[in-house]
Amino acid sequence: MKKIEVVAAIIYFGNEILCVQRPKNKLSYISEKFEFPGGKIEKGETKEEALKRELIEELNFIPTKIEDLFLTVVHKYPDFELTMHSFVCYAETKDINLNEHISCEWLTLNDLIKLDWAEADIPIVNRLVQNGQKV
Repeated sequence: MKKIEVVAAIIYFGNEILCVQRPKNKLSYISEKFEFPGGKIEKGETKEEALKRELIEELNFIPTKIEDLFLTVVHKYPDFELTMHSFVCYAETKDINLNEHISCEWLTLNDLIKLDWAEADIPIVNRLVQNGQKV
C-alpha cells in the first residue's frame, strides 16, 4: 500500500478556523470533502517548511505563527495510507485565494462538526472540539 506523509494547518483567525473543500476527485472517499489545508512533505523539507510552502501554493497565505505539533493521524484509505501531522497556526487576515480548493468556510469549534470531513481529518476535528482549543 502506498504511504503518503503530509502536513495540515489548523488556521485560526480570532475564534474561527479555516476549513477548505477538496475538488471533485476520482477517489470518491475524498471527493468534495472538507479538510485542513496542507499537503505532501517534499524530500529535504522539515514539516514546518512543507506547511509554509503548501499554504502559499494552496492559499497565497503565510501564517503569522505556527505552533508545535497538534496531532499526528495515521489513516488507511482504500488506496493509500496517510500520515498527517497537524499544526495550529494563526492568521492576521481572512484574505486567502483558493488555488486548489472549491470552497472554504471559517467556523467556530462548535460548527466544525457540521461539515463533511475527509476521514483522516476527523480525529483532528474531534480533538479540537473536545479540548475546546482557544486562541
